[in-house]
Amino acid sequence: MRTFNKLLFGTAGIPTSTPERNTLNGISHVRKLGLSAMELEFVQSVNIGADLAKEVKKAAEKEDVTLTCHGQYFINLNSAEKAKEEASIQRILNAARRAYECGAFSMTFHAAFYQKDDPKKVYETVKENMKGITKTLKDEGVNIWVRPETTGKPTQFGSIQELVKMSSELENVMPTVDFAHLHARTGGKYNTYEEFKEVMDLIEKHLGKEGLNNMHIHMAGINYSEKGERNHLILKESDMNYTDLIAVWHEYKIKGVVICESPNIEVDALLMKNEYDSNKKIFEHDSVTPEFDKSQKAKAEYNPYKAGRK
Repeated sequence: MRTFNKLLFGTAGIPTSTPERNTLNGISHVRKLGLSAMELEFVQSVNIGADLAKEVKKAAEKEDVTLTCHGQYFINLNSAEKAKEEASIQRILNAARRAYECGAFSMTFHAAFYQKDDPKKVYETVKENMKGITKTLKDEGVNIWVRPETTGKPTQFGSIQELVKMSSELENVMPTVDFAHLHARTGGKYNTYEEFKEVMDLIEKHLGKEGLNNMHIHMAGINYSEKGERNHLILKESDMNYTDLIAVWHEYKIKGVVICESPNIEVDALLMKNEYDSNKKIFEHDSVTPEFDKSQKAKAEYNPYKAGRK
C-alpha cells in the first residue's frame, strides 16, 4: 500500500479551469496549479476504459499526482432487495479494479442506508458485504484501500464511529473522513477545534498511527438542515470552520490526501493548501509545546487555541 510523508491537496475530478477537459489534461493541470492529487469521479459510471487507465497511470506518475477514486452513488449494501445489494457489491468491485489500474491508492463510496433497520443490524450487514469485497479484491491482486465515506445525512450509514470500528475489524478498509458531512449529519456539530480533535483521537485510538498517516479526506463548505446535507458550498460562503480544522491536521501531523469537493474545486483546494502551508512553521519539527508563547502565536497571526503534539 502507498505510504505518505506529508499531506497532499487536490480536486474532486478534473479542475474546472482545465483546457480541453479530460482526465489526462486534468492530471497535468492539477500539477500546474500547484496541487498534487486528483480524485477520479466514477459517481455515475466507471468512465475510464482499460486502455485509457494505463495512460492515466503513466500521466499521474509523470506529473507526481496522487490519484483517488469516488465510486458510484447507486450503492446500498443494506438493500432489502438482494439483487440491488449484489449490484452494489459489483459496482464497488468494478470501481476499485479500474481505479487500481489507473494507479489510485484509495477508492471511496457511500456504503448504505439504514432504511429504518436497527443500526447495529445494518452495521453487521455492511461489514459482511465489505468482508466479501475485500477478499475478492485481495484474491485478484487488487491492492487498493476500500473506504466507506462518512455520510451527510442521519438516514445514511456512515458515522465516524461506525467507520472507524469497521476499519479496525477488516483488512484493507479505512474511512474516508468527509468533515463537511460530519458537520451536516449532526446538525452543525463537528465544527470546533475540540470537536475536530475528537475525530483525530478516535482514529488514533482505534487505528493507530497508520490511521493518521494514511488519510483520505473530503472537504467543502456545506448547506444543511435538521435532516442533514443539502448541497456543497464554497468554503468562504459556508460556516465550515476550516481554519481550525487545518490547525488540528497540523497538530496531529496527519498525512495522506485532502480532496476538495466545493463547487470551485481548485480554488478551495488551493485555499486549504495555502492555509496549511502558511502555518506549517508553527508546528514543524516538534517545536510547538503546550507552553508555546502566546506572543509568538500573535506574531504568526494564528491562534490554534491549543498546540503541541509529540
